[in-house]
Amino acid sequence: MLIYTLLVLALASPFSYSSSLASEKKGRDLVLVLDTSGSMAERGFNKKDKNQNKYDISVSLAKAFIKNRYDDNIGLVVFGSYAFSASPLTYDLKGLSEMFDLMSDVGIAGTSTAIGDALMQGLYTLEAGEAKSKVLILLTDGQHNAGKSSPHQAVTLAKKRGVKVYTIGIGKKGDYDEKLLSTIAKESGAKSFFASTADELEDVYKEIEELEPSSIASEHYFNKEQYFVYPLFLAILLLLFLIWRYEENK
Repeated sequence: MLIYTLLVLALASPFSYSSSLASEKKGRDLVLVLDTSGSMAERGFNKKDKNQNKYDISVSLAKAFIKNRYDDNIGLVVFGSYAFSASPLTYDLKGLSEMFDLMSDVGIAGTSTAIGDALMQGLYTLEAGEAKSKVLILLTDGQHNAGKSSPHQAVTLAKKRGVKVYTIGIGKKGDYDEKLLSTIAKESGAKSFFASTADELEDVYKEIEELEPSSIASEHYFNKEQYFVYPLFLAILLLLFLIWRYEENK
């Protein structure tokens, strides 16, 4: 009966485990710097829906981009004639996504394009983060023509702080300063992109996702220890003892 009980216990595969939660965030500090100047109201950027303007498409794709960046601390800066932080760095991606919806529309920060101020504001927003990897993603459809700071000053500061600045120029070539955007990205150790349609912009975000992948958020780790071997080993010993006694009593 003891051997039978031990075998049943072994088949039940008893075990114990301890678990730990890796909830500490180890991703990037990342700030989206979004152009909301007057030219972002231009339509026709989306060939599938020509009623959508560049601003609406940019917001929609930016929201899709941040949706799965679970481990990143993300902020939002919007700019036109001046720049301001619409959201500080946060791990609350749902709340950040809702912030996009709360922004009124094109022209919320004026109708001009202050790229220098926008980058400066992005760098100030990053100051609150403690991640080793810091990234700005600047999206614009215009040329620098306003603000107190020059793009050169902003890039110099970005390099000093080790911040990568990815730049995205959208719309028709000639509308944005391709040379400036390329220089900003190159000097900061990042890459520049250009998109003439909504589909191309979507591809740009996919490429940035590959260049700056987001780690998987909080994972559970289980240290599992199996105990079936102990009753099984004891049952085998008792069975061998039983066989030995049977052979001895023949």
